[in-house]
Amino acid sequence: MNFEDQILFFFSALGAFNGLFLSVYFAFIIKNKNRATYFLAALLFVISVRVTKSVFLTFYPEISSLFVQIGLTACFLIGPFLYLYTRIATKPENIGTWNWLLHIVPIIIFMIITGILYPYNEYWHLWQRGADATFGYLLLFQWTLYLIAAIYQVRFSFSKLFSISEKPSNLDYWIINIVVGCFLIWLAYNTVNYTSYIVGALSFSFTLYISLMIWFFRRRQHSLSFLSPPIKYQNKAINDAEAILIADKLPVLFKEEKIHLNSDLKLLDVAKQLQTKKHILSQYLNDTMGQSFSDFVNKYRVESAIEMLQSNKVLTIEGIGNECGFKSNTSFYAAFKKHKGMTPAQFKKSLE
Repeated sequence: MNFEDQILFFFSALGAFNGLFLSVYFAFIIKNKNRATYFLAALLFVISVRVTKSVFLTFYPEISSLFVQIGLTACFLIGPFLYLYTRIATKPENIGTWNWLLHIVPIIIFMIITGILYPYNEYWHLWQRGADATFGYLLLFQWTLYLIAAIYQVRFSFSKLFSISEKPSNLDYWIINIVVGCFLIWLAYNTVNYTSYIVGALSFSFTLYISLMIWFFRRRQHSLSFLSPPIKYQNKAINDAEAILIADKLPVLFKEEKIHLNSDLKLLDVAKQLQTKKHILSQYLNDTMGQSFSDFVNKYRVESAIEMLQSNKVLTIEGIGNECGFKSNTSFYAAFKKHKGMTPAQFKKSLE
């Protein structure tokens, strides 16, 4: 092994080791452990196993075929664990206690059967990108499908990066980095024919970036409690089914039907449309959104006002506030400054 290969091996192996360390950290060491951190630990573990296989297979081709098969089949778990983490991190109440087993158990059974009936040392061609690469293409399809599902789960976090009125939270930044990192790993492994086999292992250096993020956030707030929002509705008046119903229908009322444009909109009106009780909706907004009903509605009114300020050349600022549901200029200016950090007039001037 020449010097360049030694350097490449060192950093690749370091990335794999760092991933294993992080999986232990999230599973056993971190405070406020929950299901999200366990799935994150599992995700980092299976990627580390896969990367470790890549490192040793690249530099030590004589490595045991059993180890190679374990590394290859571990790839089938990367997508499911990424999807489960993003789903629980964004909507912890939307997945039952044992529903995750439906994504994991069949794959583990498949891995065991594959190892027995099609050992890698005899059926290695099934994993290659050739005409009969059954397992190779099956892995590509399954991994891609779960990756798309995970990206869909965090689509609102990505949209906040380009939103004028809504800033990403620490959780948003965190899950975006996790998803982007996993996408790069997927991309590296699936473009291996055009690059180098070790690129996949090197792409796992994003674990070092995760480590730096952990250090940064711990310095700022001494806790990683933002890793996923807690489930709010255990042993309270609101149950999981009601929370799911509100989470699904509430954005439709405001983003599509734009009921916030009604200046007389009340909490009871929204609760009736959601077919729930007023106090349940209020509790949901306070516990999940961290907002009062007034703040929640005003956020949408401000977003509508921003759109009109950018496109409408006829109405005055006061007229725009009235069109967006504000009853007075005072309430319009106060809400706009609270959510945007500047007055409507200042925002309009910044567009010039």
